[in-house]
Order: sequence, then C-alpha cells, then structure tokens
Amino acid sequence: MTVDGVLVVVPARNEESTLGPCLESIEAARATVAVRSTVVLVLDACTDGSADVARGFPDVMVIERDHENVGRSRHDAVVAGLGASPVPEDRTWIAFTDADSVVPQLWLDEHLSGAATSAAYVGAVVPRLDELDEARQRAWERSHPPGATLGHVHGANLGVRADAYTRVGGFLPLFVGEDVDLVARLRAARYPIAESERHPVTTSSRLTGRAPEGYAAYLRDLTI
Repeated sequence: MTVDGVLVVVPARNEESTLGPCLESIEAARATVAVRSTVVLVLDACTDGSADVARGFPDVMVIERDHENVGRSRHDAVVAGLGASPVPEDRTWIAFTDADSVVPQLWLDEHLSGAATSAAYVGAVVPRLDELDEARQRAWERSHPPGATLGHVHGANLGVRADAYTRVGGFLPLFVGEDVDLVARLRAARYPIAESERHPVTTSSRLTGRAPEGYAAYLRDLTI
C-alpha cells in the first residue's frame, strides 16, 4: 500500500493527567514520517480539564461527544478525520492509541512498515511496570516472554487502512472489546494483518479503568 496520509485517533474520557504526555509523544512520532498526518482527539463525556490540556495542542483536531462509549467515540473520530482529509481512503492509514498511553518515537514508522504489505496492524502494549506492585510486576514479566503479546489486540496500538475499515463497518458501538471485534471482522474478510512487538506503546498501569473488563481489569487479575 502507498500511504499518502496518516490519521491518528485518540479517545479520551477524563484523562487530564495523561493526555499531555500522550499528545506530546504523538507529535514526536509524527515528525519521523514524511507523509501528511492529522490527529483527531475525541473528548467523550469529559468533566475534568482534558479540554484545557487539548487547547495546548493547536494542531490537534478536537471533537466532543457524550457517548460514554469508546467504540462510538473512536468511530466518530475516524469519520471526522476522513471527512476533513483530501487523501483518498485507499491511501490513508489510521493509527489508534489511547489518551492514557505514550507512543514511542518510531511508532508511526512501525505502522507504515506494516501498511506496506497489510491492511491492518496489531502492535504491542506494555504497562508502566514501575506503577505496579511487586507481585504484579513479577506476574507480568513471567507471563510475557518474547512473542507473548503477538495476537493480542489493543486499541492503544492498532492500525488499519481506511478503506478496509470502512468496508467492514468500522468500530461498533461497544463499551469494551471494540478493538478485538474490529480485527475479527477484518480477519473474516481475509484482509492481511501485520503483527509486531517492535516499538510497543506504554500504557497506564491503573487497576480501575474506564472500560469494564478492559486492560485495567487484566492487570488487576494478574496475581489471581
């Protein structure tokens, strides 16, 4: 695939403490790629200072919703970003991350490497281990030898070609598992999917998350 445009989508719900570092890391990643890139931040039912943080990033397109639903929020951000872009969908790559996460500098380079041969990209996510208690740190390290994250889908490090996203119906209005569901439909449609543990996204290690049974629940249950 030839990529002429990248759309970075970030959903946020009351993430004022992590949103700034997230957007800063995306800016650094955007600087490493030569193609046109746009960031769409969707503030979903935020009641904190997330909007104030977002105003410090004038290059970011901000939309506000009251869905309290990550699937709808991600999809609305995609629609807004594609609608504002002159780049055709078959030459647009969508990269997803989360507002409680920090992407590495070569994050978009890694996505575009996957885009060269595939219609979607499933990347690795790692927690901030220093924020976990010692027992959970040991449990995570024991259960994550090299290759352990391959096949695990995380919305914090996911990419897809825009026309493939549209053809399979995009994100459904799910409160949790919207990322896994999207990849399952892409696989069912026989789109090639790249997977990699290179340049993982670092995400929050909180044990109480925004989505029920999401990544926070996984970390909470590590020692059980």
